[in-house]
Amino acid sequence: MSDLPLVDPDLALLSEGRHLIDVRAPVEFAQGALPGAVNLPLMDNEERRLVGIEYKQRGQAAAIALGERLVSGEVKAARVAAWMAELERYPDAIVYCFRGGLRSQIAQQWIREAGITRPRIRGGWKAMRQALCARIDAAAEQPLLVVGGLTGCAKTDLVLALDNGLDLEGCARHKGSAFGRHPLQAPGQIDFEHAMGLRLLELPGPVVVEDESRHIGGANLPQAFWEAMQRAPRLRVEMPLDWRLAQIHRDYIEELWAVYRRQFGEWLGWALMRKQLEESLAKLRKRLGSARLARLQRLQALAFREHERGNPQAHEAWLAPLLTEYYDPMYRHQLEKRAPGHFLHVGDWESCLTVAREWSNEQKARLKVMCGHSVAETGIARG
Repeated sequence: MSDLPLVDPDLALLSEGRHLIDVRAPVEFAQGALPGAVNLPLMDNEERRLVGIEYKQRGQAAAIALGERLVSGEVKAARVAAWMAELERYPDAIVYCFRGGLRSQIAQQWIREAGITRPRIRGGWKAMRQALCARIDAAAEQPLLVVGGLTGCAKTDLVLALDNGLDLEGCARHKGSAFGRHPLQAPGQIDFEHAMGLRLLELPGPVVVEDESRHIGGANLPQAFWEAMQRAPRLRVEMPLDWRLAQIHRDYIEELWAVYRRQFGEWLGWALMRKQLEESLAKLRKRLGSARLARLQRLQALAFREHERGNPQAHEAWLAPLLTEYYDPMYRHQLEKRAPGHFLHVGDWESCLTVAREWSNEQKARLKVMCGHSVAETGIARG
């Protein structure tokens, strides 16, 4: 199998959207895959477990022999048929396993025996993951701008309005608050980092992010990137309460309901959305205290009844005190811990967007000059 073709672990494979076939077991794929990959395993979870035990007890040769017995006959034919069907749809697909070793080589060999030759990634999943993590670390060395402000100031929208914005909450599929859980399953830590790395491939220069805690839902920001965010200059968006209330009504009610209805239908979607919002509010018992929580729960229950009668704006009755009694005191305390000089600009949404664009253009121009000087110095050194 030494003549089977290889491709280097180049991140361009991801940025170009190349189709990838992951031949690892489903349990490995679920723990974290490369962006855009489809899981068509050589061995299922139980087969992998048995081969692993055999390897520990009797060594590599015995493990390979067991694998050949387990994945043979109709099982082997079904696996090869799945790969061939995928290659008919995506003829330029590339194969990978954990380290680019035996599993992807076997898949390549069986695919070739069926009439198609496709390469595998040198170093496999591990090499590509290392490259994605290195891209995140490299971005931490580039200029960063952090957008802060109270809840409902549309900070995420501001980041998304910029061509160099990195939506961390989008990567985590979580809005980073007690009410921030997305109806669809959030990615694990590895897939979160891969989503970050993939977006950063499009952002070679300065990056703008929203102010976040290190934990966004179940995901943690990589250490180097988090530390860079703490050092970075900041914008502070300030908007009036009624504006912010309309914004969180859109986020917590309108958009959430749209996703639930689309995914689960009217009846089940409504029940699941209500359950999520009720559970999210209940989690604040320690911070709100029993009396305030009970008051907000009564207002929330009334709002759901009004919503069913065609008045979704009724939710503002519990969202307004949620802002003023929970979110605002908490975030004001965090914002006030920052020295005034740490903020590049404090102002409304439009002015912060303008300053973010100006900062981005200045940083891009500065990096361009620095690159020009570096090229010139290299030429002088060679001369």
